[in-house]
Amino acid sequence: MSAITLSEQHLSPDPPLTGASAPEREREAAAVGCSDGLGPLELELSLKPSPPEEPPLKHTLHQAQSSVLSLAADERWIFSGSQGMDIYVWDRSTFRVSTTLVGHTGSVLTLEVSPEKKWLFSSSGDSTIRIWSTESLSPLYILTSYEDSAGDIFSVTFSSSIQTLFFGCQNTSLQFFDFSENSKDLEENRHSTVDGDVSGSVGSPRVGTPAPTRKPHKFFDSVPKSVSRSQAATSMMGVLASPSTVSPPRQGAPTPQHTPPKEPYTSLPVPVSPRDPSGTSSPNSNQSSGSNSPSGTPKLALPSLNVESVPLQTTSTAPSTAVPTLITVPERNVVYAAHYGYIYCIALADGSWNNADKAQLVTGSGDEDVKLWEWSKSSEDQPASVSHLHTFYGGVGAVLSLISRNGNVYAGCQDGHVKIWDLETKTLVRTIIAQQNVDVLSLSMIDSDLYTASANGWIHRYSASFECTASWKAHSGIALSSIIVPSKQCPNSSSWDRYDLVTGASDNCIKLWSITRPPKPRTAAEDSDQKLQRSLSKRGQTPPNDDVPCIESNDTMIVALSQFVSFPSVSNHERHKEDCRQAARWLKNCFTQLGGESQLLYGEEGKNPLVLGTFRGAETRGPKRRILFYGHYDVIAAGSHSGWMYDPYSLTGLNGYLYGRGVSDNKGPILAAACAASEMLAKRSLNVDLVMLIEGEEEAGSAGFEEAVIKHKEQIGPIDSILVSNSYWIDDVSPCITYGLRGVVHATIEINSGRPDVHSGVEGGGATEPMIDMVKLLSKLTDGPKINLPGFYDHVRPMSKQEAESYELLAKVTGQTAGSFSSRWREPSFSIHSVHDSGPGNSTIIPAHVRAKVSIRLVPDQDLATVVSSLEECVKNLFNTLGSPNELKFIIDKTADWWLGELDDVWFKTLERAVTDEWGVQPLRIREGGSIPSIPFLEKEFKCHALHLPMGQSSDQAHLRNERISLNNLRKGRAVMERFLGEIPNQP
Repeated sequence: MSAITLSEQHLSPDPPLTGASAPEREREAAAVGCSDGLGPLELELSLKPSPPEEPPLKHTLHQAQSSVLSLAADERWIFSGSQGMDIYVWDRSTFRVSTTLVGHTGSVLTLEVSPEKKWLFSSSGDSTIRIWSTESLSPLYILTSYEDSAGDIFSVTFSSSIQTLFFGCQNTSLQFFDFSENSKDLEENRHSTVDGDVSGSVGSPRVGTPAPTRKPHKFFDSVPKSVSRSQAATSMMGVLASPSTVSPPRQGAPTPQHTPPKEPYTSLPVPVSPRDPSGTSSPNSNQSSGSNSPSGTPKLALPSLNVESVPLQTTSTAPSTAVPTLITVPERNVVYAAHYGYIYCIALADGSWNNADKAQLVTGSGDEDVKLWEWSKSSEDQPASVSHLHTFYGGVGAVLSLISRNGNVYAGCQDGHVKIWDLETKTLVRTIIAQQNVDVLSLSMIDSDLYTASANGWIHRYSASFECTASWKAHSGIALSSIIVPSKQCPNSSSWDRYDLVTGASDNCIKLWSITRPPKPRTAAEDSDQKLQRSLSKRGQTPPNDDVPCIESNDTMIVALSQFVSFPSVSNHERHKEDCRQAARWLKNCFTQLGGESQLLYGEEGKNPLVLGTFRGAETRGPKRRILFYGHYDVIAAGSHSGWMYDPYSLTGLNGYLYGRGVSDNKGPILAAACAASEMLAKRSLNVDLVMLIEGEEEAGSAGFEEAVIKHKEQIGPIDSILVSNSYWIDDVSPCITYGLRGVVHATIEINSGRPDVHSGVEGGGATEPMIDMVKLLSKLTDGPKINLPGFYDHVRPMSKQEAESYELLAKVTGQTAGSFSSRWREPSFSIHSVHDSGPGNSTIIPAHVRAKVSIRLVPDQDLATVVSSLEECVKNLFNTLGSPNELKFIIDKTADWWLGELDDVWFKTLERAVTDEWGVQPLRIREGGSIPSIPFLEKEFKCHALHLPMGQSSDQAHLRNERISLNNLRKGRAVMERFLGEIPNQP
């Protein structure tokens, strides 16, 4: 993610904090009640610990006899769109109605505020959008769709950066209008001002504008034979029988035949694609003002507030006499058939708020899809246009609400689903089920907290990790709209975290809930981008030499590392899935800021993305060398913080070391390599391409890595050499180069009796026990250090004289024996990691099921496939010799091949020389007993050799508490990278 904090975005006037509400609020008329009962999923969840209590209810506003279909707000007002065609203007200081904006002749479906222009946009079932001044509350414009054929206008969004309004319509079109200075849209499509009176009512001032004459739409406004002329005339004008009644069906729209559901209503019927003329029509067709509807639709019983009607208390604001200007969308600004269903919701895509040349937006429809669009500004020979970029296929019912934040698109759908897609990679990140079979009609966000409003009146809050952190019954009716605004009652600026969640419903109520922002995410410190930019701008200055480094220093690498470490990117825990994704997005942006080209790559669905960053060297006459640096941004869980000296996710300096989870394994070395390339770019001395390929599943077995590399191999490009920095020195003082790793086979052995656990006092001696079988089996697999697999040692490479001499040298340096290095690095081994059983753990139970985790480390020149096959065959044969009636199951969990570097390779010698020149001593050549699956795979895939440069010391505590890395090691590691990259072009 970008280092710019979301908090700054939310505090800016664009984008607003308002939620993206379900635009077709009139569909609530199809309800026959609201359910307080629990669905199947909710019943299951109710057995779990209850989430925190609901936030305090700050105030309730009662909108007389009219559902609250839409909401918007600025610093002074709350605007509420009603089913009764009017817009109520509530004073946020007194919580009283100041005035009512009158003019629409249909339900007010959507409201949107532009703080910069001080405008309020309102769309309606009357096919118009009205623009009002939020200062004078005067009508400014009446915008009609092209040829007045849009039908109901369900959704609007306004981009302040490009001064353009976008809206989605019932006729499936996406339309836009440019309100910028010198706009051709305004200049060429302005009509004479609307004539008429401005009317008001005593005691409740009403700012009104009459509607322009609207052409009847041949589909939406046709008159069926069963409707009288008087009814047709009323319907064509979009007039409700009275403000307190439900709108009559739009003429010509077939009304679906249905019977009342047996269960209380929790799902709104949604029309099918207009491609099918036989399908249901506009959501308005489900509404009826009485029981004698043409199609026999039963009379609607709307939920009601169980209090007496509260009269509106208004201030003395005088009605305006301003006359609005009528404007029309030109045909060039229409995208016909943008969806195969009504466009219910629209939102600006995250990151589109400050770009004056291009903007992206997303639309949601009854066709179950979300579409991504890009607006391009006009040129001398081309008008502004909107083009389709991508379709996100929802597949769970109509998309009723949308919002885009944190690089994601959040789509509230029918049946309680919230789909979350990554905007950059276009992949599905998560599906939340807020409540089973209950439509999600509105979404709002503040920072990483997502609020969902459902058709049964419930509100749910979800954290950045998509955990439900609160849920409560907010309304007795259908929750139709929601927004989030800074609290008007904040006593001073220090109350930065106080906000109001404003919700509106069919119970005629608007409720203000006092909420707080989530804790400032460590992953996005407020000035993180600025810190990194400051440090980049001060290159060349001497970095601080304090024992406890200043994280606010001018060293770009340290500043970036402090941000990188703050992500708890734990790959083997579902709770941190979003943290991993945000870490990947941050790293991608970091590479870009450092001067590289970067993108996210996805492989296996559900796995964390790879980050690909390319730092391109200067163009040369001959072929340019390309080095691939492999690393991983995921980390092992920190465990209990009580064992750490400092917060593991907050970089801390002490006595020349930097402490934090991932500083050594592997975030520090990644940034050292990237910053080395960045420094060389700044000095115009980089003559090779450094390709950074950073995965997010290494600590969980690198699942999906190989698939992603193969899938995106063309984007990665040709590679001449591979460099890894994911290991440690042999001690704390001797620079090293790693040239070998063992391979590994991880397996699970299970023995099952097929019966329940039994008591040893009852069945002991009469049953063949799985645990005894397991002990016998494991004992036969190994005989001391020897592994009893047939032919297992046949292909183990003999030790060379040079290798034996290197072990003797290491023994002198470290004080350990030469044999200890040989047994750990170049000889195979067998390990039993755990044995678990099905019993409760007491001493009297004979477990029915026993599971053992084992592994074999293999070395050059053993064949991985042969070892896997031999182990499986040997386990089965040994078990058969026991003659046991129990069942055996053998599972290969994961494997990795061995790796051995080429010591005489020119690339190895170049790296060795770079280490020598920087540290002033010849590096020790070492091997390791562990495995890194990706190294041998990358060698085979790109057909080149790999190098391994450890930066950390033996005492770095990787995977343990108080993980650290020497500040000197990190800086010298960066310098070694610069030397290495600088010498490569001189090699043949």
